[in-house]
Amino acid sequence: MCGRFAITLPTDAMAQLFAARPANDLPEVPNYNVCPTNRIHVVKSDGADRQLVAMRWGFLPHWYKTPSDGPLLINARAETIAQKPAFRKACRERRCIIPVTGFYEWTKDAEGTRFPWYIQGAETLAMAGVWRRWDRGEDAVEACAIVTTGANRAMSAIHHRMPVILPADDWALWLGEAGHGAATLMKAAPDEALTFHRVDRKVNSNRASGPELIEPIEAD
Repeated sequence: MCGRFAITLPTDAMAQLFAARPANDLPEVPNYNVCPTNRIHVVKSDGADRQLVAMRWGFLPHWYKTPSDGPLLINARAETIAQKPAFRKACRERRCIIPVTGFYEWTKDAEGTRFPWYIQGAETLAMAGVWRRWDRGEDAVEACAIVTTGANRAMSAIHHRMPVILPADDWALWLGEAGHGAATLMKAAPDEALTFHRVDRKVNSNRASGPELIEPIEAD
């Protein structure tokens, strides 16, 4: 799964990387502790025009009467996304990319103590996502979820799930700009695509902030 991440790339650089037109209300960067329900950077496309926009991290199905009406849907499983009522239409029609610098995952010891790890690639990671516009009268929110899949061999040492990470050559296909076949992209990244290291347990708090959150520490 993916329940917390960092984004440090400046907005202008993000827009240039994805060849996307930036909106005017994007979240501030850097943010070393992006949490569920935060507004995050998302790349979407109508087939001709890519946009870098802000969305709520936490998908809102059409039957939710309020944003807190049901479970917090921050991830969508690749194996079932096409069948789940919450995600199946978005999977066909509203796929997006969620840029991150790296993401966090946790392991536990025998006493249940949670130890955070920071996972990153050589460059900005493009996570596969799905989104929809949730509208209730005057309340309208664009909300998204990160698509996850079974972990590759390297990541399985930390967690059994991982985000679907898209190489640049696959961005157009995932965004619906290059025809059909996006389902083939929902797979684990190669083992060598990611590295990870232990970080301080202060990131266990969703109020923690600052670049020290991603600094490596010696594992206990």
